[in-house]
Amino acid sequence: MSGTIIITGANSSLAIPMVQHILSKYPGYHLILTVRNPSGDTDVNTKRLRAVLEQHPGVADKTSIRALDLANLSAVHAFTEGLAAEIAAGTLPRVAAVVCNAYYWNLVDAPVLTRDGLETALQVNHVAHAALVLRLLTATTFASGGRVVFLGTNATDPGANSLEKYPPVLPNDLDDLARVPEHVDSSERAGTGFHRYALSKLAVTMFSYALNRRLEKDPDLNTVTAVTINPGNLADSRALQTNTPRALAVAQTLLLKPLRPLLAFADPTIRTAAAAGTDVAELATGHAHPGARGFFTLLKESKSSDESLKVDKQEEVWRKTLAWAKVDPKNEKWK
Repeated sequence: MSGTIIITGANSSLAIPMVQHILSKYPGYHLILTVRNPSGDTDVNTKRLRAVLEQHPGVADKTSIRALDLANLSAVHAFTEGLAAEIAAGTLPRVAAVVCNAYYWNLVDAPVLTRDGLETALQVNHVAHAALVLRLLTATTFASGGRVVFLGTNATDPGANSLEKYPPVLPNDLDDLARVPEHVDSSERAGTGFHRYALSKLAVTMFSYALNRRLEKDPDLNTVTAVTINPGNLADSRALQTNTPRALAVAQTLLLKPLRPLLAFADPTIRTAAAAGTDVAELATGHAHPGARGFFTLLKESKSSDESLKVDKQEEVWRKTLAWAKVDPKNEKWK
């Protein structure tokens, strides 16, 4: 097996075991591993990622850790141009998969805008990934049978997540997703932050459906598939320690981690990041559900939220995303 797999947020709790799984089981791939800070000296998580790569010295020439700031669209566009140039020059195989894993949430501070003028969770979780994928999705850059993997969550299902305070329903004016309120009271920040996260992931899921419709009709790219996977509620994820109230971090330490085996009996989606990473790796390499499209919970094909299945809203999300991401598809049918 060959081809290039691009993984964003490659030093995350889920991505590190995903990388380990691919290197151990499918070493023929080239891996482009993107992180905000590629220095193992100043970023402890990148240091962990580098330690995994060092365990597989035989593939050193097929792996690279590269800086990519998803909160900067200019950086995303430049990154894709660079990759396309490497592929055109023959120094990098065509893209076999893009795994849109990086994420942002903030449950302790008020929402803020990026330098591109978009709410941060929306840009990092959705818009920047859309720009990355769309600019790489050409017949000369993407491999036949390639796959795009988006990371979903049960937060897009009303009432499915205990952190939900406001239901995940798109506003009538989609531009409201990109705006931030002038003030958010401290007592509302956890609920507001989680709502922003859920809405960004709802946009991800809806965009995936719209993308698949276009891929299926494109004679040059109809073998490429997009999937969105809810990888589960990861009891050991660093996400619960980052930009979260202290109570949530304490609950992870005292309850979620030690009681995870028991909790999993009642809810099988409560699992480890390593298990989730393995599932995402299998989807990305096409060993799980080859040729399939759509939404998965763990590795089981499932139904996404009712809101996400509204085709007219999917198309609205598509059109708005193109504008936010500053992407103008060359194929008129993709607009």
